[in-house]
Formats: sequence, structure tokens, C-alpha cells
Amino acid sequence: MTGPAPLARRAVVEGLGTAGLVAVVVGSGIQATELTRDVGVQLLANSLATVLGLGVLIALLGPVSGAHFNPAVTLAAWFTGRRSGDATGLRDLAVYVPAQIAGAIVGAVLADAVFGQPLAHFSTRDRFAGHLWLGEVVATAGLVWLVFGLARAGRAHLAPVAVASYIGAAYWFTSSTSFANPAVTIGRAFTDTFAGIAPTSVAPFLAAQLAGTAVGLGLVTACFGRPAPGGEDEAVVPHDGQQPAAPARSAEESALTR
Repeated sequence: MTGPAPLARRAVVEGLGTAGLVAVVVGSGIQATELTRDVGVQLLANSLATVLGLGVLIALLGPVSGAHFNPAVTLAAWFTGRRSGDATGLRDLAVYVPAQIAGAIVGAVLADAVFGQPLAHFSTRDRFAGHLWLGEVVATAGLVWLVFGLARAGRAHLAPVAVASYIGAAYWFTSSTSFANPAVTIGRAFTDTFAGIAPTSVAPFLAAQLAGTAVGLGLVTACFGRPAPGGEDEAVVPHDGQQPAAPARSAEESALTR
């Protein structure tokens, strides 16, 4: 069992993972609009590609950095572990978040380049409406609830499938199509395509995502209680050398597995 990777390597991995995620989201959106004029089919193609791409990225890079790819997740990981000092620290937070934002911008520009679109062209797609902000609160809260709920339940190994599946579903059950990620929101402002968001719409989305993060942490506490002293909430999957102990099972659950 190896120890955790150096912070610099983890930051690079967070940047690359976020870039890959945004490239998938933006690139599949461009491809979908070039293949069909049916908006429902476009969204279906975009969401399916995102599910597959996100699942692969979490499975591949999670053992190195934890596969946050999302400042909301990093912030929540720091907040839940700030007293123990064993999980995501303030230094990690300060390094991860800029790497994620830079990666998201690079991913958007890369996707535009792949499809011959204007590079770093700000989006004109307005997403400024109250129901969209509520959708972002719901989407982000659900994501944080899932990520940290899996960690508390000792099911973090299911993250590649569970998190990707949730994001795919949230494309359809939220009015905002589930950005649920401040870095991705900023990155998508740099592409004037199907997946873009106008710069003037970014700030309310970020505020809604922060509110959703707080709600999600509240849901985790309501369902699983506060973490034990010295415990950690690892997001999204454990780093090398940081495999969490399995939770104790009830006698009924143990009997069912015999």
C-alpha cells in the first residue's frame, strides 16, 4: 500500500480531471447539435457522454487526488475534516480550487478547438432565472449528499458509478441541467455553444452551488450524524494509502450475507 501522492501531483490530476470533464461536456454538446436539431436528443447525447466520461475519470484518477474535480466537493471535504486535520486541509483547498478552475477553462477551449469553434469565445447563452438557481441548489445538494454519504457508509468504492449516474439523472430532473460545480460553471462561460453559460449568469449559479453545498452537508449530518473525532470524509474516492475502515454491520445484515 503506497502513501498519498504529493500535493503538486494531486493538483495536476485535479486540473486534468476537471479539464477532461469539461471537454466531455462541451464537446458532446457541440457534436450533438451538429447531428440533430431535436433538443431532447441533444440533451440525451450530452448527458450520456457526461455519465460515461465522468465515471471513467473518477475511476482512473480517484486513487491519486480523490477525484473532486469540483470546488464544492473540495470545500465540503475541507469543512468536514478541518478539525481532525486528516482529510483535505486548507493548503489542499487553496491548491485544488485554482487547479480545477484552470482545468475547466482549458477543457472548454480544447473542446472548441477540436470542433473548429472560436477559441475562448464567451457564451451568449443566458441562464439567469430563479428556477435555474433553485435547480442548482438541488443538484449540488444532492451531489454533496451522495459523495459524503457514500464515504460515511463505507461505500466510496461505488463513487465512479454512483456519482456519474447521479449527474446523468440530474441533467433531467433539474431545470438547470445540473452544473453542480463552480469550476465547470466558470469553464463553460468560455464556450459559445450548447453547453455554454453567459458570464452574466455565472455569479448566481456559483452562489446557488455554495448554498447547495451547505444543504448537502446538512443532509449528510441528518442521515449519518456528525463524523467521529479523528474520522475523515474522503471525496470522491480514497487516496492510495487511505482506505477507510468498513463500518460495523448489524447482526441482521451480517446474517443476510452468510
